[in-house]
Amino acid sequence: MESELGLLEQSINSRYSLWVQEALNDLPDSFTVTDPCISGQPIVFASKGFLKMMGYSKTEVIGRNGRIFQGPGTCRRSVMEIREAIREERGIQINLVNYRRDGTPFWMLFHMCPVFSKEDGRVIHFVGVQVPILRKPRRRNGVGLVYEEESRVNESVYGSCRREVCSDSLVDLGRALSLECALDDADNRGLEIEETCEASELEKRRAASAMNNILSVLTYYSESTGRLVCGKRCNLTGVGLLSSSLNISLGRIKQSFVLTDPHLPDMPVVYASEAFFKLTGYARHEVLGHNCRFLSGEDTDSSAIYRIKESVQNEKACTVRILNYRIRVHFGIFFMYHQFVMLLARLRTLWVFRWKKPVRTRMGMG
Repeated sequence: MESELGLLEQSINSRYSLWVQEALNDLPDSFTVTDPCISGQPIVFASKGFLKMMGYSKTEVIGRNGRIFQGPGTCRRSVMEIREAIREERGIQINLVNYRRDGTPFWMLFHMCPVFSKEDGRVIHFVGVQVPILRKPRRRNGVGLVYEEESRVNESVYGSCRREVCSDSLVDLGRALSLECALDDADNRGLEIEETCEASELEKRRAASAMNNILSVLTYYSESTGRLVCGKRCNLTGVGLLSSSLNISLGRIKQSFVLTDPHLPDMPVVYASEAFFKLTGYARHEVLGHNCRFLSGEDTDSSAIYRIKESVQNEKACTVRILNYRIRVHFGIFFMYHQFVMLLARLRTLWVFRWKKPVRTRMGMG
């Protein structure tokens, strides 16, 4: 758990600076920052304005996916449009029903934009701004307030489902998913009522202005670390990029592995799993864009390295037993692993390097 929290903190602090969170919290707007490179695309920052609006504490939000704010009135089509925007790594502005911690639904304008690395054009984060929509209640056939009645009925059924999604229990999560599937039809009936709610031009301008302010803060603080970011992808050639959707899919794999691109000079790493970072102790920026040779040390068998190079050249899979080093080599900590190298043609002929079966070292450490 501590390693996961460290990864979330590192996502913000290592890319910008230790002061960026304080600067972001000085902004009055409601917004979150998510990291598509971490499994599940969790929230790595939530503004004070967002926490106040939603009624959650920081610890209840950080590390969770934004779906915990959805409920029975959240339009499935809108959610799919957001997912499509993430896959295509582009911005989107859409009206959406979200739910506060107490189960109260409300309409908001959701404005999301990707944040790109200026160095290699990769998507580093997604920023999501939430602006509440001030609206007049709609009547059907001149009779009563429709959304209030539907909200009470649906919330009595789905309120427990949202609470289970927010919990850490796998059993509760299973029940929540079962409820969601069983009551899809009822869900869709509720969606037909309010899907025409639109944000005003003032609210749209407010969301766009907030996004510009956030991007300005992120850009400014990225300069202090020398790892610059921007709101638009730079037109760089010869850079191996993996889409955010592929990053998210790969993040579900719990094993230790990296992907390298043989079409780029020095065959750099273009993706590394969370398990790899935990195993080696390296940070993401210390791995991506570098050749795997940084794992080698004075006792690494050169013949094993030669076999790997030969396999890459001949485009053949191979398995070797090789000594690699964690980042804290000055403490004498290293590890012996079976390294599997295989060709994965569907990923634009990327190479997968997988570490498996730790062997106890001379210091008795795996």
